[in-house]
Amino acid sequence: MKFGGGQHSLRMAGLAFTALTLGGALMFAGSGLEAAAPAKDQTVAADSYRDVSSLPAGTEAKGSAIWSGTCAACHDTGMARAPARIILQQMTPEAIYKVLTSGVMAPMTPSLDDREKRVVSEYIAGRPFGSTKAAAMLKCEGKAAIFDRSAPTSYPYWGVDKGNTHFIPDDKAGISPENVGDLELKWAIAIPNATRVRSQPAFAGGAVIIGGQDNTVRAFDEKTGCLRWSFESDAEVRTGIVVQSWNKDDAKANPLAFFGDVTGNAYAIEAFTGKQVWKISADDHASTTLTGTPAFYQGVVYIPVSSLEEGAASTAGYPCCTFRGSILAVDAATGNTRWRTYLVPEPQEGAPGVTEKALLGPSGVPVWSAPTIDAKRGRIYVATGDNYTGPGTDLSDALVALDIDTGAIAWHYQALGDDVWNGACEESDRTNCPVEDGPDFDFGTPPVLAETKDGKEMILLGQKSGIAYGVDPDSGKLEWKNQVGRGGVVGGIHFGMAAAGGVIFVPVSDVPDGNDYDLQPRPGLYALDIATGQYVWKAPAADVCNGKALCYPGYSAAITATPGLVFAGANDGHVRAYATADGTVLWDLDTTVDYQALNGVTGHGGSMSGGSAPMPHDGMLFITSGYGFAGKMPGNVFLAYGPKEK
Repeated sequence: MKFGGGQHSLRMAGLAFTALTLGGALMFAGSGLEAAAPAKDQTVAADSYRDVSSLPAGTEAKGSAIWSGTCAACHDTGMARAPARIILQQMTPEAIYKVLTSGVMAPMTPSLDDREKRVVSEYIAGRPFGSTKAAAMLKCEGKAAIFDRSAPTSYPYWGVDKGNTHFIPDDKAGISPENVGDLELKWAIAIPNATRVRSQPAFAGGAVIIGGQDNTVRAFDEKTGCLRWSFESDAEVRTGIVVQSWNKDDAKANPLAFFGDVTGNAYAIEAFTGKQVWKISADDHASTTLTGTPAFYQGVVYIPVSSLEEGAASTAGYPCCTFRGSILAVDAATGNTRWRTYLVPEPQEGAPGVTEKALLGPSGVPVWSAPTIDAKRGRIYVATGDNYTGPGTDLSDALVALDIDTGAIAWHYQALGDDVWNGACEESDRTNCPVEDGPDFDFGTPPVLAETKDGKEMILLGQKSGIAYGVDPDSGKLEWKNQVGRGGVVGGIHFGMAAAGGVIFVPVSDVPDGNDYDLQPRPGLYALDIATGQYVWKAPAADVCNGKALCYPGYSAAITATPGLVFAGANDGHVRAYATADGTVLWDLDTTVDYQALNGVTGHGGSMSGGSAPMPHDGMLFITSGYGFAGKMPGNVFLAYGPKEK
């Protein structure tokens, strides 16, 4: 790859990477599932904490030598349980150092002294020790520190209910078309050293619990924003948090919270204390990552397993590719495996590539999003991603229905066949690129199980291609499809839809991605009849960016519906409340401003993307703002808006 001055974008690994040359330093910002938007003229530090020019003198050269001599033989070759470098680069130097000195890697690094462990930790993370320090959170005292046992979990699934409709009834939301205009800021938290905030919060016992890019899960008092407890994970928490509900009269209830991190660990911690109960690796593969929020149902946690191997494949010499997407069911109390269903066969030698070199395949079929529970039919539904190497398989880019007790596949509907792609397809050395070469149109939105106005159930899907689908849950038969957006490698329909009153609300991103398409972009919010897929209304997004760098119209993030409102966080950093009846914008908040945070620092809002939707709860609206990669505006704030004081 060749880089000149200014900013350049490239598609790498189905991850979105934006390369910026700032003062001679090359930096990358990446996220699963996406590819980067094209460059603008401005030079912007989208992920400035990865500026290697901030490292102490000599660290880059010394760290590179240590990596090559001690680490690369395992971490650059796809060895099981040895996380690929692309995974390790998501961690802080402090977290890497902890693993080397007192964690699982301590027995493997006796040849390194303490100074060398510190050097290689900074080299891998691309930032110095101390860069993750931040002002202390405001600790709760008195009643604010105590969990209210009479207030069980409000939304026990990522999508609020089992069907992932992201619909919140009026008695839980407390915000209506009549009072939405009265919302004002109540408190703000600046997530330390973060450029993105993408973990959807959970609400339990008067607390709001959220994960962060800084390897920390925190429980804040919902009304005041003070900190009840914090938990340090091994790496960034991208998934949402789900908390099992409890009987409000049970004085001994000890509910658990479940989530995953970017290095593929799944956790259970006590919701009232933050104490770890168990931690497991969701898969032995070196590139395993967890982005989709797990689902808890009747004592079992269902974990969607994905990977960043698409990115590792762009490294010359990498043995491509061996990851197999799966759904893992574990006992909620212990983390012990109940069952696992792989969604692609065991890779074999001889997969066709664009060069004469034979690849390993088939591979891929990650699950980027939360599973959907169908209690009536005893099934669990997942939407899958593409193959990394061929030949293309039947369960890629598909809706898959599995038996909830055994993991056996009941049926599948494949929306797009032969979608095979990895990051090598965008490199000068395309050795690992499969012959199909894309188009990289994964499913990033979870399946939505919802009813038509006549009470018939339908599964709704949204794809990066921009197509929305309606599928019969009994047979897996396609009932309808609608090309709502133009589509693209950055979405299309990206991270989550919402359903209410027989209507599916579809957010469309359609930001420029450097590719040519037959259709014109259609960023905006659209309402479709669940029974037919026909439009109920259209609300194309206006461009209010006015030339602002990394700013685009459209909606990539998940959304939330109430009986009267749809809350949508936008690529342009605005949160808007649309009327469910006709798509009229009733409230518009620009979050791309400075916020004086409770933890004593200034935070800033940015683009919104990922699986975290604006969440109304008991009259307040909770917003995550900032998405500093995929060509979008960075930010680091968690915001709580409530009714104006009278």
